[in-house]
Amino acid sequence: MSTDSTPGPAAPQHDDEPRPHPAAGAPSVPAASPAPTPGAVPYVRNETTGQQLDRNYTELLQELRVAQNGVQILFAFLLTLVFQARFAAVTDLQRGVYLATLLSSAAAVVCFIAPVSAHRLMFRKQVKDELVRFTGRCAIAGLCLLAVSILGALLLIVGIAAGRLAAGLAVGGATVLMLVLWWVLPSRVRARTSPPS
Repeated sequence: MSTDSTPGPAAPQHDDEPRPHPAAGAPSVPAASPAPTPGAVPYVRNETTGQQLDRNYTELLQELRVAQNGVQILFAFLLTLVFQARFAAVTDLQRGVYLATLLSSAAAVVCFIAPVSAHRLMFRKQVKDELVRFTGRCAIAGLCLLAVSILGALLLIVGIAAGRLAAGLAVGGATVLMLVLWWVLPSRVRARTSPPS
């Protein structure tokens, strides 16, 4: 009885299946890179949904750590400012600016720390997607409150040190700078690219 010696088609090998190691001493041949597609994203991550959520959450936490340092320093400064001897001579307007700035910085601290509490309460509840969305919203809210705190601190300190005109110029310049660096330039990059999620 004759058998067909023609080999059948090889079974497809998935990315998560173990691949055979080359024989000892055999030269390794680099895999051919796929041809770039016009308009395509320059890199692709082959990751599961869980890995993607873990990466997104880790990146969000890194962003929050950077913002936390700034807002905590500003908040500590504002807390000590009221105990200075010269603070008793501020006007009612300056006192109102101080209180608004202090409350904004306190709210920003709460927003930046909120994901830590949320992570502890949602730990092992299989809701990482909800946690990522919640953390992103807290980051945006915290940045907005941080911007208000920075502008308020400039208005108060520059106003006391150099007068209302200098304070207005400082606040206006800082507002333009934050809008350009925090929103305009990132939005332009986002609009002309298709970044991975």
